[in-house]
Amino acid sequence: MKLFYSPGACSLSPHIVLNELGLPYTVEKVDLKQHTTASGEDFYTINSKGYVPALQLDNGAVLTEGPAIVQYLADQNPQANLLPPAGSLERARVQEWLNFIGTEVHKTLAALFNPSISAEAKSKTIETFGKRLGFVDKALQGNDFLTGKQFSVADAYLFTIVNWAPMLGIDLSPWPTVAEFQKRVASRPAVQKTLQTEGLI
Repeated sequence: MKLFYSPGACSLSPHIVLNELGLPYTVEKVDLKQHTTASGEDFYTINSKGYVPALQLDNGAVLTEGPAIVQYLADQNPQANLLPPAGSLERARVQEWLNFIGTEVHKTLAALFNPSISAEAKSKTIETFGKRLGFVDKALQGNDFLTGKQFSVADAYLFTIVNWAPMLGIDLSPWPTVAEFQKRVASRPAVQKTLQTEGLI
């Protein structure tokens, strides 16, 4: 398998999951401004959406969208327990978190990367992000991870998106449980390996 990624982007989530699972894979960096891969290929020929992540399987098929990719990957090594069995309420809970992070946290925070965002829109976006993170902070209280004591693919996704906050000038101190979660996840060997590979530490 080959993961197409951009350092620190939402592709960090499946990159972490690949390392947590111990699956064989390679990576190729993508320049999202030029839409070219490190080998000089037009990235649109790999993913017509033009953004990362994209996972190219050994048979040549390409899977896109982070939440879909991490679930597919977790099912390749179920013994790692990054995703509960299909049909279980526990799996639906992880999927519930993946959807919440994608639609309410990821999309909200990503709006701040738009250089043309107005001051008023930026203020409202940060306020909305704060409300969403407040919900997450409360859910994490008394738990190591989103669904309890077991690290899941949803935790990799949350860590990835919240990791953008400091670079966008958002202080996490109002959400101390989230801040502790970030430190806890960052200390995992697979996460350290991923961050080093992407040049983030």
